Order: sequence, then structure tokens, then C-alpha cells
Amino acid sequence: MDLNQQIEPSSTSKLKTEKILDLYEDMVLGRYFEDMCAQMYYRGKMFGFVHLYTGQEAISSGVIRSLEKTDYVCSTYRDHVHALSKGVSPREVMAELFGKETGCCKGRGGSMHIFSQQHNFLGGFAFIGEGIPVATGAAFQSLYRKQVLQETSHLSVTVCFFGDGTSNNGQFFECLNMAALWKLPIIFVVENNQWAIGMAHHRSSSVPEIHSKASAFGMPGEEIDGMDVLAVREATERAIQRARNGEGPTLIEALTYRFRGHSLADPDELRSFQEKEAWTARDPIKRLANYIIEENIIDKDSLNEIHEKIKNVVEDCVDFATNSPEPKVEDLHKYLFI
Repeated sequence: MDLNQQIEPSSTSKLKTEKILDLYEDMVLGRYFEDMCAQMYYRGKMFGFVHLYTGQEAISSGVIRSLEKTDYVCSTYRDHVHALSKGVSPREVMAELFGKETGCCKGRGGSMHIFSQQHNFLGGFAFIGEGIPVATGAAFQSLYRKQVLQETSHLSVTVCFFGDGTSNNGQFFECLNMAALWKLPIIFVVENNQWAIGMAHHRSSSVPEIHSKASAFGMPGEEIDGMDVLAVREATERAIQRARNGEGPTLIEALTYRFRGHSLADPDELRSFQEKEAWTARDPIKRLANYIIEENIIDKDSLNEIHEKIKNVVEDCVDFATNSPEPKVEDLHKYLFI
């Protein structure tokens, strides 16, 4: 794929207005939420490592908003926005980042371990590739419930997110092999943001085209523009249909770029200004906004109203987290076993 080509958002699949606006609102929420996280981190409200998703919103929204509530999502350490797209309350996510009792993990998880059983959000994982076996297990239990327990509900799909660096690890190959062998209802989504911490992708893999690795396991592999939410959605819908029909897994490589450093502790001195400028010019939120205006879906004033609404939501999150209670010392062991 020519990354310098200015690809317009795909319109081959006409979506209803409410779906387009849902995607836009979800992307804006992810952007403003992460911007606020940066502010709070530098003010000392968050601790440890915090990895932001800024620039990659089209993937989270395009993939997760195509799922149903009964489907599963497994994330990485860059998990805040994935959780928001899956329906976890912004208040609960922010409170978790503040380490408060009202957080979705009662303040015990923090930035890299967002989890919500209620929303089938299997969690963020701090170690590279750690979530892939978990997601594979979730897909297996969906199949087991259907084939062995004879459940009549349709097959739940699992989406597993991970980065380009993870595709060089053993878990990636082992789990893709198992998923293909058993035709598990899982979608492997590689968020190829071009950098594995400080290692450029093209320097770390003998086969830079990650999607082509799917052929070794006899599964479809597809490369998509991860800065185009409509293209992401179209590819995801195809993969969901395959998985739900019992046809097995799909590997999707979404080409994208993180607009900030690897974490908020990263000075981001390794990437060139020219590279960052070229990618930020393809901002997925601005591209969808242009599409919305050009297609006369809503006008600029209405878009501005969405931004104001989301800003209020994010500010409310901070107020909620700030005023929430700290976990009690005597409850240190309370949630170890459920």
C-alpha cells in the first residue's frame, strides 16, 4: 500500500447516518480522553507507564463498534480507547487510571490492565504478546459452548489487538496455528504503527508485510488503511462474518501511526519530524470529518457540537475520578479471588 497516497474514506459500503456519527463520536472521545490523560499524567494524577492511543482511533472504532455486546475484545498496554469503544464507562476508566476505588478494576489495575467482565473486555496486557493466548482461549470457549454445550445463541467472536513488534514473537505463530487448525472465531488485528517502542518495523522483521504471514496457516490476511475508519469497518465486517459462520480466523494488518511517543515517559527523539508530519496529515478524525461534510451528513456546526459534548464528558470523568475515594489499605486482598 502506498502510504503517501491520500486515500479518501471508503464509501463502497453505505452506512446509515447514525452509524457514521457513532464512529465519529467514538473516535473523538478516544482522542480527547487520551489528551486529558496526558495532562493528568504530567500533573502527577497518574503513575507508572501510560501509553496513549492518539492517532490510531480509526482502528479501535472501526473494529470494536462493528461487534456485538456478546463478542470479546482483548487488548494490549495501549488499552484505554479499546475499553471506551467496547462500552466501558469513561468515568470508570479515568478513575482506574487515577487508582481510585470507583475504577473499573477498583483501582488495582491501572493504565495497562483495564478490564471489564460486564463488557466482555478481557483486559490490557503489559507484556508483549501476552494477550494473544488469552484471546485464543476466549475464542475456543465460544466454539465449545456452541459445539459441545449446544448453546443456541450465535457464535461469539473474539478480537485480539496487538502491535507490529508482537508479530515477531512465538505466541503470535503458535496461536495463529491453533486458531486456524480449530477454525476458531477470532480476528487477529495487528495495529502496525511502524514502531515497536524504539525499533522501526522494517528493521525488525524479515517479512515486513505482516498480513502475508497468514498464508502459512491457511487463513486470510488483509492489509488495510488504519487511518480510514470506514475501510477498517468494512474489513472487520468481512472477518466477523467469516468467524460467525464457522469459517475460522482472519489476520488484519492495519497500517497506522501513533502521534505521541511510545509512552508519556518517551521523549520521542527517534522518529523524524518529516515522518511524523506525513502521518499526522492523515489524521483519521479529520478525514472522517471531511467525509461527513462532503456527503452532507451533518454540517460543521453539528460537528462542533459533538466536540463540545465530548469535552464535557471528559471533564466530567476527571471530576469524578478526582472526587472518588482511594482504595482502603484493609481491602488490599479483597479482589484477588472472585
